Amino acid sequence: MPVGAVVVDAAGQVIGEGANAREGSGDPTAHAEIVALRAAARHTGAWRLPDCTLVVTLEPCVMCAGAIVAARVRTLVIGAWDPKAGACGSVWDLVRDSRANHWVEVIGALDEAGCGDVLREFFRERRG
Repeated sequence: MPVGAVVVDAAGQVIGEGANAREGSGDPTAHAEIVALRAAARHTGAWRLPDCTLVVTLEPCVMCAGAIVAARVRTLVIGAWDPKAGACGSVWDLVRDSRANHWVEVIGALDEAGCGDVLREFFRERRG
């Protein structure tokens, strides 16, 4: 699935990158966001990423939203909403839930058409 993510630090430097790797790795947690957060944590040497921004092509799912909150990411930038499984503002809004121990600023749907087109084309080709 063509979903990508990058973690950017306060200086604007990319400190973590990720692409969806579930099929290739056989790891159900290898979503782009998780891969990017893990890379950023390795880069900084810390699991907390409070001054970082996560940029993703597709709105994160419930698992990834939980990881974003757990990592204390400051800002989430979303290319396109996920109306089926999104957990950051469309179906659910876990990253801004008042019951959580951390809240994330969300900037959504920056390139709804472009990101959506890439995903639609991917699934069109898979269906044959």
